[in-house]
Amino acid sequence: MLRWTITFIILAIIAGVLGFGGIAAGAAGIAKVLFFIFIALFVISLITGRKKI
Repeated sequence: MLRWTITFIILAIIAGVLGFGGIAAGAAGIAKVLFFIFIALFVISLITGRKKI
């Protein structure tokens, strides 16, 4: 999921440089949502992680 976030951030940067503001804003928004989902899942996995028996 972090790979998708990085892909959308790169897409947003390229679109912003080329002057496509709407596409850049959309890609940045998607990247932000994916990043927060990744962080939430990461924290949940840290909390519940594997427990040795």
